[in-house]
Amino acid sequence: MRSKLQKVGLIGAGILVGAALTLNYSALAEREAGAPLPLDDLRTFTEVFGKIKSDYVEPVDDKKLIASAINGMLSGLDPHSAYMDAEAFKDLQVGTQGEFGGLGIEVGMEDGFVKVVSPIDDTPASKAGLKPGDLIIKLDETPVKGLTLNDAVKRMRGKPNTPITLTVLRKGVPKPFVVTLMRAVIKVKSVKYKLAENGYGYVRISQFQERTGDDLAKALEALQKDNKGAPLKGLVLDLRNDPGGLLNGAVAVATAFVKPNSLVVYTDGRTEDAKMKLMANPDSYLRGNESDYLKGIPAWSKTVPMVLLVNGGSASASEIVAGALQDDKRAVVMGTQTFGKGSVQTVLPLGNGTGIKLTTARYFTPSGRSIQVKGITPDIVVEEATLKDAANDNNLNIREGDLENHLANGQAGADNPATVPTQIIVPETMEKSDKDKTGKDKAVKPEKSDPSEVISKNDFQLNQALNLLKGLNIIQSR
Repeated sequence: MRSKLQKVGLIGAGILVGAALTLNYSALAEREAGAPLPLDDLRTFTEVFGKIKSDYVEPVDDKKLIASAINGMLSGLDPHSAYMDAEAFKDLQVGTQGEFGGLGIEVGMEDGFVKVVSPIDDTPASKAGLKPGDLIIKLDETPVKGLTLNDAVKRMRGKPNTPITLTVLRKGVPKPFVVTLMRAVIKVKSVKYKLAENGYGYVRISQFQERTGDDLAKALEALQKDNKGAPLKGLVLDLRNDPGGLLNGAVAVATAFVKPNSLVVYTDGRTEDAKMKLMANPDSYLRGNESDYLKGIPAWSKTVPMVLLVNGGSASASEIVAGALQDDKRAVVMGTQTFGKGSVQTVLPLGNGTGIKLTTARYFTPSGRSIQVKGITPDIVVEEATLKDAANDNNLNIREGDLENHLANGQAGADNPATVPTQIIVPETMEKSDKDKTGKDKAVKPEKSDPSEVISKNDFQLNQALNLLKGLNIIQSR
């Protein structure tokens, strides 16, 4: 099982990438028996290629034409399949180590613009106030329209301490606004924790990386120490705006809380490598000769009352953990509908130093729910507390199903919720005007985050989670 896991792609939204696999040539041989090659279409392709070479206004390099054709062939499949040139293929290996250069945002493409899937905690993007669903329409003075996702990502990356100006479109805001960010070496701290109140712990996972499971184990031990050595009465696991990451990290996190050898997630695709069942055991989350970092976690982690927070920025690996804990009845899932990114991307290296990221399977929760498009419906829907514009709805709510060419759910009746919320909690909203005293549109400045603040006193969803845990403890004590 462990060797099979090592073949699995990474998961995420937008530009999240997978672990390398060797090309499976047998899969190419599994074409429908007797299906002829599409000779007419191939003839059209060569004819177009020849016309561009002979008639285009400027000479075009063969390599560029072929790379563009490959890129178009992959990007036309779904939003997450892509061609990576040698530089992009090399960069993907850096991003999964928890340290890379850039702005700190997971992005995808929507209507030709760069769409923010999720800003990563403690990065220039999150500090500047970018939000999931924001559309980046200009990079410095270059319009995004017409750029590929790889081209846009390359422009956003650069030497640390160099500025880049983004022009951003946000639903509910009447005009695009401009924000200048300073590029930085992104060192993502995957796990944060704090004792919210006596007996009640809070763990925040911002992205699933190689060390996420190990860091979670240390966080649980530290929380018990902070609680004067006593077991916790309740735990909040926060996966809001967590865009995903490594599959083995997600399996490790779920394993920390569910019964040993429980099914965490399974995948299904056309090839044998795409069909897997990952269980809550070391074979499914350890790599190589790693020691089992979950072996010494506190015993209460398997039984402590839990609330798992999610929202529209929770994608892929986050949805796997939420689905596993929800199916196991191990945690109450609270928040808003998740992103719905339930497809597996496998990175296949090509012989010339490039690679392709190809969607090869769908993820399913232990009970058999396809995560793709549908996502995870919370047990208790709790909306975020936001300023409400009288004339505009600030909640963008862009999800996987809104992306062009998105992969279908693959199950009948997928539009019907797999779980029905037991309660819907809507916070009171404060009204604001988008006009100044002269009647003109106000300039919009994103709300900046405080990187030193692990828990915000104004976090309505978190406060509701803590209230629920206290209520559960009162019920249990009775």
